[in-house]
Amino acid sequence: MASGSAVDPEFLALPLGKLAAAALERARDFHAEHADFRLERLRSQRLTLRDGLLLDASEGDDIGFAVRVVIDGTWGFAAGNGLTVEEVVRVTEQAVRVAMVAKPISLERIALADEPVYHDVTWVSPYELDPFDIPVADKVELLGEWSARLLAAPAVDHVSAVAYQVRENKFYADSAGTTTTQQRVRIHPTLEAYGGDSASGIFDSMRTIAPPVGRGWEYLTGQHYDWDKELSALPDLLGEKLHAPSVAGGTYDLVIDPSNLWLTIHESIGHATELDRALGYEANYAGTSFAVLDGLGSLQYGSPQLNVTGDRTTPHGLSTIGFDDDGVATQEWDIIKDGVLVGYQTDRRMAHLMGWGRSNGCAFADSAGHVPIQRMANVSLRPAAADTSTTDLISQVDRGLFIVGDKSWSIDMQRYNFQFTGQRFYEISAGQLRGQVRDVAYQATTTDFWGSMEAVGGQQTWVLGGAFNCGKAQPGQVAAVSHGCPSALFRQIKVLNTTAEGGH
Repeated sequence: MASGSAVDPEFLALPLGKLAAAALERARDFHAEHADFRLERLRSQRLTLRDGLLLDASEGDDIGFAVRVVIDGTWGFAAGNGLTVEEVVRVTEQAVRVAMVAKPISLERIALADEPVYHDVTWVSPYELDPFDIPVADKVELLGEWSARLLAAPAVDHVSAVAYQVRENKFYADSAGTTTTQQRVRIHPTLEAYGGDSASGIFDSMRTIAPPVGRGWEYLTGQHYDWDKELSALPDLLGEKLHAPSVAGGTYDLVIDPSNLWLTIHESIGHATELDRALGYEANYAGTSFAVLDGLGSLQYGSPQLNVTGDRTTPHGLSTIGFDDDGVATQEWDIIKDGVLVGYQTDRRMAHLMGWGRSNGCAFADSAGHVPIQRMANVSLRPAAADTSTTDLISQVDRGLFIVGDKSWSIDMQRYNFQFTGQRFYEISAGQLRGQVRDVAYQATTTDFWGSMEAVGGQQTWVLGGAFNCGKAQPGQVAAVSHGCPSALFRQIKVLNTTAEGGH
């Protein structure tokens, strides 16, 4: 078990083992080479305030189950929500029929990579306060107080505050004998201040850079993040941004804060090293990948300072779990080592297809109604061994920009040509920060960008960023994922003035 928290007793009270046994026994009647049963409960809550007033308080509570089978080398899948033995048997038979119907058009024989059997294992993510145990009124009161604090500042005209909370329970059992029960909690609070400058006609915003995390409500109490410091700084940062000069387009050295760099990692490395994209099996949500299999072990993805790992084990990571939806124990592995592509993200089917031994545990379905697919791990950039600070990196720049916070992005269908903006940008001159500029976007190809990375910060600059809303597949699925990274220094990157570009 990953923490001292207990699995929701309401979930444990469901007939988990009885329903799983019914599904697996019926699948055996049809001589299934593999069968698994997954029962999920997904609770979610989103609180939205505008100018300190509650605009929306929405909750979701979805429960259901899914059965997968491999019959004569062909997948079958079906799902339902009636938690009775009769319904589970019916759905299992439906999954079997799907496999039988699909067999004539199946282009490859499905087999799964070997995995040890895990008997009756429980895993719970580390958190202290289950957000669903906190009264809604108390949450709204806190968000309202924070909003009022921002609204009191002269530079702030409007404030939005959002807190999105999820508790996910999964029970998994398969025909090999693995049985896992898991619970994980995650939370994403954001506050955004809006203001305008009447003289220039500029209206803009400044958002908090606190990342979403695999924690509970304690994240908002100041124990694990300095909300007081961030909220105190936000109005002045917005005011400076409103009056900042527009950037001159050109080539700059960039020092990028983890609050911005995590998204570049996500789009240009995370998605590009999903094996199903690299093999051409997946093309939804921005295409396949330039990082094709022929480059494994030889593609120079970036500079020697680029060392990237995949994992589903980092404490408080949004993709962190004990076992994936293939029943694989999660782990950590290298994706890029010394700048060279050395690994991909896999599930059991893909790992067997490639003859690579075990899967690295990347199967995930966002609900009982969806089939598990290969989803992104926590894909993270390693920090330097040296005790290099962000200030140290800035001191190495004669003319450049320091970029903080994520905003918009664009990337092509091969995960190669991209453009990113941010929350705030500071001019760097002679190794010193000189104040904010605005209207900035940086543009590059994936290999040129990572190849230009000259240095990374040490462990003290490393931050675990991420998002709740990574989309993939058709029908679409959404997954939460984290990306840890230090600050990093990039040389000679093309910078656009977005206002000037928008007029073209």
